[in-house]
Amino acid sequence: MNIGMIGTGDIGEVIIRKLRDAGYPVKMANARGPESLKDLAANTGAIPVSVEQVVQDVDMLFIVVPQKAIPELPKGLLKKAKKETIVIDVGNYYSWRDGRIDEIESGLTDSAWVEKQIGRPVIKVLNSIGSKSLAGAGRLHGSRDRVALPISGDNPKAKETVAQLIDRIGFDSVDAGTIAESWRQQPGSPVYCVNPTKEELQQWLKNVDRSSLITNKEKGTKAYRAVENADYQTQANAFRSLFNEKK
Repeated sequence: MNIGMIGTGDIGEVIIRKLRDAGYPVKMANARGPESLKDLAANTGAIPVSVEQVVQDVDMLFIVVPQKAIPELPKGLLKKAKKETIVIDVGNYYSWRDGRIDEIESGLTDSAWVEKQIGRPVIKVLNSIGSKSLAGAGRLHGSRDRVALPISGDNPKAKETVAQLIDRIGFDSVDAGTIAESWRQQPGSPVYCVNPTKEELQQWLKNVDRSSLITNKEKGTKAYRAVENADYQTQANAFRSLFNEKK
């Protein structure tokens, strides 16, 4: 499976490293151009290309940029991708960073908004785990303490393919429903950045209260800032303390 990556910030770089460690061919692009990616290419073996090139001839495309950067992608970019390319949305909307987006504020899910901007359906995954946890919390298949990640999308076959990839990079997964239901894994949800096991994730997804997302999102932002430099388990426990039991 050939993979493309738009975005090489903290979480994007970790995803690239995880994919390369799992043996996937990866090409990557960012807004600064291929020259800015020489060091990362040397360290990972991922191939730096332009944004226009990164969408071509890939089986899966990860979009790992802030919400505000989505409309800045070249117009019609995804028309250059194969029809069967699975597009992964890893982003989250934060008004303090992205500016106010009225459609999302009015109830459209983060990923449904992304779909409208790029003109393609997406699968939402990897938005609900911090970069330190993604880098360090992966475990072998069957491990009792394996972290599970929610996957939302409208294409069951694509979600199954994504679940297989998530397994290969060290995590379990749970089908969290459609893109219209993907608010269950957005910031403010009790499954967000808490590093749940599969059993915990299955239960907690059922209990998400959409009306509390905004308030909890603000609490989560404050909690994260207090532990930003801590290890990944401390970070996860800070989020767990807002909703659930600590590990």
